[in-house]
Amino acid sequence: MSKETGVGEHKRLLLIDDDPNLILLVKDYLEFRGYQVITAENGQEALEVLEQEMPDMIICDVMMPQMDGYSLVEHVRKNPRTSWIPVLFLSAKGQSQDRVKGLNTGADVYMVKPFEPEELVAQVESSLKQASRLIQRQDKTSEAAPKIQVPFDVELTPTELRVVQFVARGMANREIAEELNVSQRTIESHVSNMLGKTGLHNRTELARWAIENSMA
Repeated sequence: MSKETGVGEHKRLLLIDDDPNLILLVKDYLEFRGYQVITAENGQEALEVLEQEMPDMIICDVMMPQMDGYSLVEHVRKNPRTSWIPVLFLSAKGQSQDRVKGLNTGADVYMVKPFEPEELVAQVESSLKQASRLIQRQDKTSEAAPKIQVPFDVELTPTELRVVQFVARGMANREIAEELNVSQRTIESHVSNMLGKTGLHNRTELARWAIENSMA
């Protein structure tokens, strides 16, 4: 994996399209810009990927066999674990009612094929910046986001404490597993144990709790 950080700063993108040529072209272009790109051929496969991976953004074709982009985005938005992920729709349909349907379904950006790769990169960067601004705003405005409440007697084991510090840095389970030299499954069980102990709902809340309580 190349170490030079482009604008992508190793952000992870999930690219879903049933056209292998488009996948190759877009993946190549985004990787050149410093992004890590995971791919899937349809919505069903993408949901399986999302059970293992937590991308920073999803780029998704609208018309696909087995599960189209609309259904996929509905699944993504319903699940609290993934509901925050920005989604960019790629579609051959450029009518305004198609765009409206795409945005109403929960996509953040709607791009019509064929598109310029440069424009795609610009849209991805703009969406990621917007997402990180929202996260920072939630961290800064404690009035808007009250402090995370957990039972006061939560005690973490030394390993859990190390794991939650990595989670707070925004690292994926896979990266934490490599760092601590254990399996990804082990990290997942540490995370779910901590969610159980704290009563929090997801990794984002776990990270905020760690940061607010100066563990991170």
